[in-house]
Amino acid sequence: MKELLFKYMSKWTSLSEEDQKAIVDGIRTESFKKGTVLIDQGDIPTVCYFILKGCVRQYAVDEAGRELTSNFYTEEQAIAIFNHHKPDKTSDYTFACVEDSIMVVGDLDEEKDMYARHPQLETMTRMMIEESFGQVQSEFAAFIASSPEERLKTLLMNRPTLVDRVPQHQLASYLGMTAESLSRIKKRISRDDSI
Repeated sequence: MKELLFKYMSKWTSLSEEDQKAIVDGIRTESFKKGTVLIDQGDIPTVCYFILKGCVRQYAVDEAGRELTSNFYTEEQAIAIFNHHKPDKTSDYTFACVEDSIMVVGDLDEEKDMYARHPQLETMTRMMIEESFGQVQSEFAAFIASSPEERLKTLLMNRPTLVDRVPQHQLASYLGMTAESLSRIKKRISRDDSI
């Protein structure tokens, strides 16, 4: 897993090999079983995560008790909660492992010390967040403007493995449709592709 971290850091920074090794040696990685809840809706987060292997679902439970899936995080994606604007600092979402996963776990209290020791790490984090934020903005705009079938086609084009990695009812929630509608649309797309 350390090789993956080195590769990822090289993509974003020009840290020396010595600095990269110091950072990798100073971070904590943990394994999580499928079903593990990392952060519960209403918790005050104290850690952030970077997925090396696995899949995590972000969802909220509404007043009627329905789970509404708003994202899936997979390899080389960070899970960080930006809730400093909230007076109580609680998470609006639950984050749970959909698969057995291996992640870097960052303590938010120790983050500033790590940035002070390795200034390029802060630059890398900022660049990573900017790219992720831009992607989320684009995906949200496309989601609002598209039909359920177009949403599925976009998902199949941009994240094709996700369809086989997560339960269909969760995928349907993420796409803003019922599981039955998702099943019908998948059949129609499959039929159209075979013609």
